[in-house]
Amino acid sequence: MTAPLMSKELSAELFFLYDTHCPWSFVTTQLVNEIHKAFPSITLHLWHTAFFDGSSTIKESELREVERLAEIDFSKNYQDAIKQNVDSTLSANLMTWAQNKAPNLALPLLNSIQKAHFEQGNTLTAKESFDKIIDELKLSPPAKVFKSDKLSKDASVQLEEIFALQEIINTEAIPALLLAIDDQLVLLNHNYYLIQPEAIVEAIKLELNQHQK
Repeated sequence: MTAPLMSKELSAELFFLYDTHCPWSFVTTQLVNEIHKAFPSITLHLWHTAFFDGSSTIKESELREVERLAEIDFSKNYQDAIKQNVDSTLSANLMTWAQNKAPNLALPLLNSIQKAHFEQGNTLTAKESFDKIIDELKLSPPAKVFKSDKLSKDASVQLEEIFALQEIINTEAIPALLLAIDDQLVLLNHNYYLIQPEAIVEAIKLELNQHQK
C-alpha cells in the first residue's frame, strides 16, 4: 500500500467498504466526510461491495434501527422506492470507475448518489438516473459503465480485492471503515460516531499519535 506521508515516518490510508444503497453505509459516509475534511492527506479508497444485486429488499426493521442509532428519518420517497428489490450494480460500476479515473471526485460522487437514493428515492437502475449527477460533477464516464445490469470488469476486479481484505479482517459485514497505518490495519467502529460524526476525527488522531511514538 502507498499513501502520502503523514510525517517523515508515517503513512496512512482509509478504506471504506460500502454499498451505495445500504442504509448503514449512507450514515457512515458522513464519518468518511469528516475524516477526509480533517485529514486530506490520508489516501481514501472507496470500495463498493456491490452487495445489492436486485435479488433482495431492505427490511423495515433494519431501517428503524438505522434511524434509531443515527437519529435520522428516512424520506417517504426512499421508503416507497425500496418496496421493490434493490439493485446497486450501476452505482458500483460508476463508483469504481470514479475511484480509478477521477479519485478526487469519488467522494463527492458518492455523496450525490446517496442523496439521490436516500433523499429523493431514485433507484439508480438506469443511465438516465445518473445524468444530473454526472453533469453537476462534470464527469465523463464511458458508456460501458452503464452498458448492462452486470458488474463491469473493473468492478469485478475490485471485488476480488475486497474479498481479500475481508478475509484479513475476518468479516464480510458492511459498512467497514479501516485505517491502514504503515503495515497495520485498524478497524474503526462506526457505530460509536453516528450521532456525532466529527468525533471520529479525535479517534483518528489518537491512532495516528499512537503509531508515531
